[in-house]
Amino acid sequence: MSAQMANSSSELIFVLYGLNDTRTKRQIFFGLSILAYAFTIFANLTLILTILLEKILHEPMFIFLCNLCVNSICGSTSFYPKLLIDLLSDSHVISYTACIIQIFGIYTYLFCEFTNLSVMAYDRYVAICKPLEYHSIMTPHRVGMLVQITWFLSFIETTVGIVLTVRLPLCGSRINKLYCFNWDLVKLACVDTTLNNIYGYFFTVFHIFEVVLIITSYSQITRTCVQSQAERNKFMETCLPHIITLGTFAISVFFDVISARFSSDASLQALRNSFSIMYLIVPPILNPLIYGLKLKQLRRIVWRRFTTKITALE
Repeated sequence: MSAQMANSSSELIFVLYGLNDTRTKRQIFFGLSILAYAFTIFANLTLILTILLEKILHEPMFIFLCNLCVNSICGSTSFYPKLLIDLLSDSHVISYTACIIQIFGIYTYLFCEFTNLSVMAYDRYVAICKPLEYHSIMTPHRVGMLVQITWFLSFIETTVGIVLTVRLPLCGSRINKLYCFNWDLVKLACVDTTLNNIYGYFFTVFHIFEVVLIITSYSQITRTCVQSQAERNKFMETCLPHIITLGTFAISVFFDVISARFSSDASLQALRNSFSIMYLIVPPILNPLIYGLKLKQLRRIVWRRFTTKITALE
């Protein structure tokens, strides 16, 4: 049986066991999931269109926020549709090809989120610690390059990881998760996976380094902000939302990685499910809310557009 599965990975059908503990509450979870997905698309799309249509918002901070919202939509769309289908079905299966596509979407979202948050931290550092040099450093060309680099690095990192995975012959079809994840496929391999592990640890260290850079940036920002009330207000308005977003995302990813790699107890499946979906659900919902409510300029424009639309309908 193992040899047959190893020789026909492309024809393999995986079984997702993550929903086994939710059979009695599927209708409730389906309703909550479709509401969360619809709100995620609506809120992020609202911010994207507002930033694109308002020339006054064509500044680095808002462009990076727009990029963050685009990534949130991509990540949510890689996760929710399959989850909604499984909540309405008695069999939770996915083909090998569909599994690889889902892995590509979710991993690109994860890597792009980390990199984009790092770029946003750099932007805030320059804006607050070097205000006189801000416009000479954050030129339109450099902003465009940073956005392109964010996506390029994410695509390359994801693609190489997937290439290393698809070369592996698989001897199993059970995935103890709500969705396909690269590490779960690697664990099903019939051969040595040292190269995959080295690659995974290398980029784990790389993203930890990104977090260290972000923390360093905000340490410098904090030192600058304590010197004046105006700078403290600027910090609370533009930096606090970023810190909340980063903290939520980083903590949920960390606990999911730890539970996936070092925990195999079936009794902890519900806990692992919570960790594994937190960074796919919470940041895409919180990002537009936190930034939309905290950034006065953005909040006023969004509110003005909504009131204009309501008045026009009346």
